[in-house]
Amino acid sequence: MTSFTATPADGAAWVTGASSGIGKALALDLAGEGFTVFATARSEDALKELAGQSAGLKGRIIAAAGDVTDTGAMAEIAGRIDAEANGLALAVFNAGVYLPVHGETLKVEDFDKSFAVNLSGVVNGLVPAIERMKARGRGQIAIVSSVTGYGGMPTSAAYGATKAALINMAESLKFDLDKFGVRIQVINPGFVDTPATADNAFEMPALLQPEEAAKRIASGLKSGSFEITFPRRFTYVLKALQFLPYPAYFWLMNAATGWKKRPLETG
Repeated sequence: MTSFTATPADGAAWVTGASSGIGKALALDLAGEGFTVFATARSEDALKELAGQSAGLKGRIIAAAGDVTDTGAMAEIAGRIDAEANGLALAVFNAGVYLPVHGETLKVEDFDKSFAVNLSGVVNGLVPAIERMKARGRGQIAIVSSVTGYGGMPTSAAYGATKAALINMAESLKFDLDKFGVRIQVINPGFVDTPATADNAFEMPALLQPEEAAKRIASGLKSGSFEITFPRRFTYVLKALQFLPYPAYFWLMNAATGWKKRPLETG
């Protein structure tokens, strides 16, 4: 079946995690292309401000506030898009939270919240989106994961676990979604300067601004690629590291981050 690439003429776009960072920049880029973009996040005030910023663009942004951990709220937004726009053509599930995890101070709640937002939060939007796209016989879905899903990194035991799960989820669903015209992609950015990365306790090579990341995602959505990853000079190196034996992998990761020299957390 021919791979579907959504255009503004096909229907509306839906972006979660749209109040800041990559999601906000991507919503503006898609509105600039002419899409009606339903922007979702918990803060209605931030979304209304974002909608105002779309004035004068070819398309527009509509505030659709909601918590991605609320299954019913996400289903309602998907239904709202069908009712108020020309159907749902493109969904980018971007909402996520990064909670650094240290092995010496583990907290169950850090894992619970990470799984609820990053993993279940995607599923809560994904299921109603696919239902509507399947009925129309076409649609495009992109799931924002991360290169931390490739392999373990310091402080990423919870975050990386959710991102690895998202990669596997997208890969697994592709086999079936291809059969009824719904295209799925996974987005694996390197480090992007967002509130989620602001407190990282190690150097972040090839750090990108959200606006640049959004432009690369918007371009990737129009490509034929299953994976959208950038900057490749960094992300391809991390992907290649997974072919190394574990002793070499852990040695290189410790050397790159200086993690072995860092003191243990005490609280």
